[in-house]
Amino acid sequence: MRILYLYAELMGYQIPVFDLYVRQFGCAVDVVHWDQRKLTPYQPPPVDGVVYHPRSRYDRRRLLDLAASTEPDIAYVSGWMDRDYLAVCRYLRRNGVPVVAGFDDQWTGTPRQKAAAWLPGALRKAHFSHAWVFGPYQFEFAARLGFRKEEIIFNCCSADLALFNDAYRRSISSKRQRYPHRFLFVGRFEPVKGVDFLVEAWHSIRAERRDWQLCFVGNGVFADRLKAESDVCVKDFVQPDELVGEVGAAGCFVLPSREEPWGVVLHEFAAAGLPIVCSDACGAAPFFVVPGYNGYVCEGADVESLARSMLKIVRSSDDDLAAMASRSHECGQRITPELTAASFMSILQT
Repeated sequence: MRILYLYAELMGYQIPVFDLYVRQFGCAVDVVHWDQRKLTPYQPPPVDGVVYHPRSRYDRRRLLDLAASTEPDIAYVSGWMDRDYLAVCRYLRRNGVPVVAGFDDQWTGTPRQKAAAWLPGALRKAHFSHAWVFGPYQFEFAARLGFRKEEIIFNCCSADLALFNDAYRRSISSKRQRYPHRFLFVGRFEPVKGVDFLVEAWHSIRAERRDWQLCFVGNGVFADRLKAESDVCVKDFVQPDELVGEVGAAGCFVLPSREEPWGVVLHEFAAAGLPIVCSDACGAAPFFVVPGYNGYVCEGADVESLARSMLKIVRSSDDDLAAMASRSHECGQRITPELTAASFMSILQT
C-alpha cells in the first residue's frame, strides 16, 4: 500500500505519524513538501519507508509523473493554494483514488470563505473525496464546503507524544519539589502570534510578578525588539528534540495569538506538563486547556485579559501549579499519533 502526501510546510509532529504508516500499516510514503520560503528552518529526519520530495524540484508535469509512477492508494493534500497540487488531486480523483483535504482553518465567515462555500459540489468532488479536520471549528468549515458528515474525519494532527511525554516524566518530580517560575513562549516572533501583546502584558504586571521570568524561543520579525527588552530572555529556534530541554525550567506555557487555526504547540506543551495560558483564538484550546483546571483562556487581542490570566498563574501556589502540570499532561493524551494515523487509514476501510 502506498500513500502520497502533498504537503505545505513539513513540521516535526508529522514524523511519528509517517513512521506509523510504515510500521503499523505496511505502507510506503512519498512526501512532497515546500522547501523554500518556509516559516521555520525545520529539517525532517530520515524515516525508513518514507521518501521526501522537495517541492522546488517538481513542476506540474513532474508532480503528475510522480503520482502516476507511485500509484498511491490514498493521498493527502494540505497546500490547497498550490495549483500544481490541485492538478495532481484531479488526476488521482479521475483514477478513483481517495484524496483527503486537510483542514486547519476555522470557519470565520470571511468573504473568501463564503465564496468558497458557493462553489459547485462537482468542483469540490473533482479534487477531494474527504476532509480531515483538526477540530470542531474546522468541521464547520468542511461542512459548509459541502462535505457530508461521513466524508469528514477528525484527529488530523498530533504532537509527538513520545518526545513530550518523556519531557514530562523527566521533569515532574523536581517540579513537585521546587516549581519553576518561568513563562515560556515558543513560536514565530510575529504579530499574528501576539508577541507584542505578551510583552505589553508582561510590562503591565511588573509590580506583581514576583520572581517570575518570561522566555521566548523562536524566530521572526520581532526578534530584535525582544532582544532589546531587559527583562525577558530570548532564544533562537531549535529542533524539537532540543526544544524539550526547555520544559524542565518552564512553569507555564503562553500562546496569546491573534489568529491560531489550531496550534499544535498547545498539544505539545500540555503533554509536557505545563499549565497553559492562551487566547481564545487558538483552535486547540477547547481540547487541551480547561480554564481553572490546567490553565486559563484569555480574550484574543486583549492585553488586560492576558495580564489577568498570567497573574492567576503567578498568584497560584507551587502545589497548585504542580497539580495543574499533571492535569495538562492528562489533557495532552486526548489525541495521539496512533489515533491520527488510524483515522487517516480508516478511509480505506469504508
